Order: sequence, then structure tokens, then C-alpha cells
Amino acid sequence: LSLISGDEIPIEERDAQEVREICGYPTAPVGVPVINPAFDVTPHQLITAIVTEKGIIHSPNESHVRDVVLAKEL
Repeated sequence: LSLISGDEIPIEERDAQEVREICGYPTAPVGVPVINPAFDVTPHQLITAIVTEKGIIHSPNESHVRDVVLAKEL
């Protein structure tokens, strides 16, 4: 909650081999360049709700998300 934008979030790069093969079977030529981010960052205007084990956060603005992070009731 301390970041100004999603651009500040470091995105882990996963092993390229995870994309180049599935269950030991090749899905791409050996050595082909691959980008394999562990996750992406969705622009906030595209998020209408966040589903958590504590419930659904509708209109997930900073205040609503902070309440859940701090374990307050939804």
C-alpha cells in the first residue's frame, strides 16, 4: 500500500524452460528467447473487486484494501 503505482513493483522472472516445455515435451525450439514473468500488474481501473479468504472487497480503493490488510471486518 506504500507504492505510488504498479510500476514500482519488482516482477520476478521465472525460468524460461517452464515455457519451453511441458511435462518434458518441448513446446518451442531449443534456445528460443522467452519472457516468463511470475505475475503481471493489472491497471487499477480494470479491477472492480478483489476476492480474498476474508471475503470480497467491492470497489477496492486504498481504504477498503487497508481494512482487510489490517484484519478489520469487511
